[in-house]
This record gives sequence, C-alpha cells and structure tokens, in this order.
Amino acid sequence: MANYIFGYGSLMNSASRQLTGQTSQATPATAHGFKRYWGKVDDSYILSPLVVNKGQGQVNGVLLEVSDRGLLEFDVRERGYHRVVIEPDQLDAPLSLSSSDQVWVYIKDNPQPPCSLSPIMQTYVDTVLAGCLEISQHFAEQFVQHTVGWHFPLENDRHQPKYGNLAGVTPADHPTIDALIADVIG
Repeated sequence: MANYIFGYGSLMNSASRQLTGQTSQATPATAHGFKRYWGKVDDSYILSPLVVNKGQGQVNGVLLEVSDRGLLEFDVRERGYHRVVIEPDQLDAPLSLSSSDQVWVYIKDNPQPPCSLSPIMQTYVDTVLAGCLEISQHFAEQFVQHTVGWHFPLENDRHQPKYGNLAGVTPADHPTIDALIADVIG
C-alpha cells in the first residue's frame, strides 16, 4: 500500500515541498468533484492560501508518493485543513494505482474569502505558479482558469516576502507569472 498526496497549491512546487519532507517525483493529475478557491483557513494565517472543497469542478495538481511519516509531516504543514481520500474514479493521472493505494487531499469546508487583513500574497502565487511551470505553461494556464477568487485583495509582497514556504522562484520568473494572472486579478 502506498500513500499519495494530491497537491494543488504550493505542494506543486518541488523546492517548496522539500521544505517539509521527502516525496516522490510529482506526477501531474486532475481531480474531479472538487473546486479550488482563494480563501482563509483560520485566523492564524496572515494570508489567504488556496483551499479545495468538494463540489462541481476539477482541479489540476500533482500526485506525490509519501511515507507514513512524511504524511504526518505534511499534516503539520497543512494545519487548518483536513485530509480526505480521493476515490480512484475521481482522478485522471498517468499513474497506475493499486486498489490498496490511498490518495489524500487536504480540504477546507466552507472557506472564508480573502480580505484586506488576510489577502492573497503575491509570493504565494509566485510559489504555486513556479510549481505549475515546472510541469508546463499549459498546466499553469489551467491552474489560473480553474481557481476561483482572483478578484479578492492581492498584496504584492515580493520586496518583503510574507509567505513562509516561498521557494523555487527567481526574479526572472516574475514576468511570466504576471502575464499568467494579468487577466484575472482584481
């Protein structure tokens, strides 16, 4: 039996993931029956990260094989979320999963929308989109298209990053990321 995490935000970024624990190589995948939002997790967050909950839609992300210990490490990173199983028929992935494998996703029921006190942070967006670009430009475009809430407050913190797991992003990435979100940011 193997454990997999379906990462749909900063966990798509290999450098950011490695700040928490070891995983397998990322395998691109799409989960059906879920929606991805910008939303507040709880009052301890200074930013509004990505959240997923069950609903009509699809979310692109990556499958990451983790050990039992690794799963517990990622549980700590994803505080404020709860982990649920994604059923095999909800996944499109070029990976052969056995019936004993479990694919987990961190979700948040009824997320609150971002606000000026807990905005979307540019460095979080940068980290996520740099991870998407590790896969492809098209994958990054799908991410933008299938994420709800781009109209909420966004704070450009590139000059003084507030996102603690910022990794794998260089100033050379900024023009590509800015072009990806130019049509959707509020």
